[in-house]
Amino acid sequence: MARRQYQICKCCVMDTTDEYISFDENGVCSRCNEYRQRILPEWNYGKGHEKELESLLAEIKRKGSGKKYDCILGLSGGLDSSYMLHLAVKEWGLRPFVFHINAGWNLPVAEENIRRITDKLGVKLHVENMNWDEMREMQLAWFRTGLENLDSPQDHAFIALIDRYSRELGVKYILNGYNISTEIVADPESWGKDGGPTGDGTFMKDVIKKYCRIPIKDYTFTNGFKHKFWIPYILGVKTLKPLNLVPVTRHQMVEVLKEEYGYIPYGQKHFEDLLTKFLEGYWMPTRFGHDIRRAQLSSLVVTGQMEREEALKILERPPLSEEESKKLFTEVAKRLEITEEELMSFHDMPKCTEKFKSQEKLYNLGIRLYEILGIEKRIRK
Repeated sequence: MARRQYQICKCCVMDTTDEYISFDENGVCSRCNEYRQRILPEWNYGKGHEKELESLLAEIKRKGSGKKYDCILGLSGGLDSSYMLHLAVKEWGLRPFVFHINAGWNLPVAEENIRRITDKLGVKLHVENMNWDEMREMQLAWFRTGLENLDSPQDHAFIALIDRYSRELGVKYILNGYNISTEIVADPESWGKDGGPTGDGTFMKDVIKKYCRIPIKDYTFTNGFKHKFWIPYILGVKTLKPLNLVPVTRHQMVEVLKEEYGYIPYGQKHFEDLLTKFLEGYWMPTRFGHDIRRAQLSSLVVTGQMEREEALKILERPPLSEEESKKLFTEVAKRLEITEEELMSFHDMPKCTEKFKSQEKLYNLGIRLYEILGIEKRIRK
């Protein structure tokens, strides 16, 4: 197969490192065109949704009446979930069950941000401490595969625990911090095409069976049927994304959190987690040639929060300095209890060609159906 000639969008900064990207006759990518045609007319930068938001909040409060909590909110310490919590409690008067997953990779700055926000808002934080021996072994298993989606053990745990809490608490609403303003351009599907969907327990269990060297007993799993059908349609639990119903920009979110709680920004999206910072700042760019900032910056460009020229200048510099990359490399190897030579051997190994069991077709069908129904507000391809 002939190598594709390099091309970059004339509107945003997505390029042909995404194998599935296409361009129109003006050199504008499919993502920008989809944003303008499918997303922007309805979203309108979060404006004009006041009645919809008012109705939604009234419904949450009504159905949560008499219960200890009226919604569930997962707090990573990142910008979006932190701002979501601020609005939910201070501006909207909701009573969320707030939980945080400690998978063993928290950075001190993230823990401090979480403490400041929850303390000032007066909400109880429920921390789910994962079994570190299992998490460490699962993380090593994913490195052994040669796959790119190495955050799967943490990401799946988050989804599975939301599913579990919604059943245990009997709460009918989950607040999701996803927002069009900063996340409309998703990480390209082609970057993780050899793995499986994040919420797919079938994929997770197949990798564990093949690559884990100890039994995984305490980890919580979910699956596509449970997450996409049983919980929303049988149990009636709704996942809401109310940040899309208010006018908000990344700059506004940062400034409000700084002023209200002394929030400390991380410099880049997802950099509140040691492992994710390492993977997105060093591993993906150097091993796979994928710079996740392209999607993050393109989201800001297409929504009018950043000029394309500024995004291009940012991309001229690596996500992390050489010194910080080396420091993170040493720390990750140490936490995984392997030598730096072994960690580098994972970096230099052939890319994964193995196929794992998964429910990918079911997930893709569900996503397509959600797009048709207007539920899915993210450009994935």
